[in-house]
Amino acid sequence: YMCSLSLFHYSEYLVTAINNPRSLSLDSFLLNHSFEYNLAALSSWVEFALERFLCPEMKQVAWLSTAGLLMVIFGDCLRKAAMLTAGSNFNHIVQNEKSDTHTLVTSGVYGWFRHPSYVGWFYWSIGTQVLLCNPVCAVGYTLVSWRFFRERVEEEEITLIHFFGEEYLEYKKRVPSGLPFIRGVKVEL
Repeated sequence: YMCSLSLFHYSEYLVTAINNPRSLSLDSFLLNHSFEYNLAALSSWVEFALERFLCPEMKQVAWLSTAGLLMVIFGDCLRKAAMLTAGSNFNHIVQNEKSDTHTLVTSGVYGWFRHPSYVGWFYWSIGTQVLLCNPVCAVGYTLVSWRFFRERVEEEEITLIHFFGEEYLEYKKRVPSGLPFIRGVKVEL
């Protein structure tokens, strides 16, 4: 778990350094992502410690931990593939202004999902809790992450429609968001 957590944050910084060095800062590690992110991490550690103390056999379900590890690996690889595919178009902060070099990326993993970095992070975060055999946080992470990404996708898609207009709307018709039950912003023509 600690290795996957460390690798996730270090690789966020590394891929940003490779793809978009102009936006590189200590924030690129995503360690101070938000109060909610830190609270979620702390909650998972507390749940793990309590359950390990009170019911240690609960934390020794090898097949479940293995499934969680596979989710973590899949999610992180998908997120990093999205970051690398988007290149300098990727930024940790939703952009409000279109730069001259900003293009709509629809190839690679963006041909599978409109929001592959969010899909990757979604499954990575849930996978960390499955890896730890944390049932309470697994459910909590699923619900909170889903809600966060539903709102984030809608916010980002409004911007993308503003930036790319009909080109983005056509892409939106062809490619799913990738997140369960999240279709993105509704557009009425």
